Amino acid sequence: MINLIGEFDCKLDEKCRMLFPAGLKKQIPVSGEMKFVISRGFEQCLVLYPKTEWDQISNEVNQLNMYNRKNREFVRYFYRGATELTLDLSNRLLIPKSLLTYAGINKEITLFAYGNRVEIWDKNKYETLLTDEPENFAVLAEEVMCKKDNKDIYEIS
Repeated sequence: MINLIGEFDCKLDEKCRMLFPAGLKKQIPVSGEMKFVISRGFEQCLVLYPKTEWDQISNEVNQLNMYNRKNREFVRYFYRGATELTLDLSNRLLIPKSLLTYAGINKEITLFAYGNRVEIWDKNKYETLLTDEPENFAVLAEEVMCKKDNKDIYEIS
């Protein structure tokens, strides 16, 4: 599993292509072509996965019980708009217009890389998201990081 990190400001050209940042490209293991999958993310952003990571996530999603209505709904939304992309010879990715519309992205974007994915945000939306910081980040951190299977992960037996 890869562990991407960083924030990168980019611009789309008139054909909806984004120059892939060199600092981010260096973090992705080279295995032939630089293939990715882009899809709709949560909170009205896009999510870009290296193809190998997408395949692992997709395999997990495909194991859901399709006799369960909520699972079927989730699968439809999860895969909606998912598109395979390949870096061109100029290190650009062509982002589908339908996904740009979904995310409200115009020209300036921010890439937020973490774990095995890169969130693609409209730059203004991303800045607003970060300025609307929780009142008490320490309390949020405690709630999120101290619970694992309803147990305190720092608990000493």
